[in-house]
Amino acid sequence: MQFFIDTANLDQIQEAKELGILDGVTTNPSLMAKEGITGTDNVLNHYKKICDITTGDVSAEVISTDFAGMVEEGKRLSEIADNIVVKVPMIKEGIKAIRWFTDNGISTNCTLVFSAGQAILAAKAGATYLSPFIGRIDDITWDGMTLIKDIAEIYAIQGYMTNILAASVRSPLHIVQAAKNGADVVTCPLSAITGLLNHPLTDIGLAKFLADHKKANS
Repeated sequence: MQFFIDTANLDQIQEAKELGILDGVTTNPSLMAKEGITGTDNVLNHYKKICDITTGDVSAEVISTDFAGMVEEGKRLSEIADNIVVKVPMIKEGIKAIRWFTDNGISTNCTLVFSAGQAILAAKAGATYLSPFIGRIDDITWDGMTLIKDIAEIYAIQGYMTNILAASVRSPLHIVQAAKNGADVVTCPLSAITGLLNHPLTDIGLAKFLADHKKANS
């Protein structure tokens, strides 16, 4: 399973790269705004900076909700770097745009997915990635991981090549569960990834090893 970091913060992206686990980046307008990046030119320049850090896929989201607008935005985004993936919402016009991008050699990430039916449509349109929002599904008392498992089963049976990118991931446990249920990629804050490092027995064991070493060499 690949690890994408869900942020527009360059320092965090660099830290994930130095950790040796960075496979790609996902962003959205909210994350850009959080970093104070506003205005079309500034946003495009920021995407370029992200692509300069990683050779992995970088999802860049369109703002338009009509077919023509999404295609125009997507073409402009795809010109930033070879590893740009155009992020498109799961709506009727979005599916049409994904098919156009697929037919024209532009990679896509179908976002805001909440059902297996939506996942089938995205795969049929040729989406490179599919982003089910597991945390938001959990928020409405459904089970996000069941959705990941269902999509993985459907894709395996039908031979769909779309990658399942588990999004709205909020904890280290979510990462483990996504891997267990068949996600190809997980995208999350850096804190969730580094949280995988933590276990009290590791801390206890390391403290004992260091204490024993100190005693043996004092």
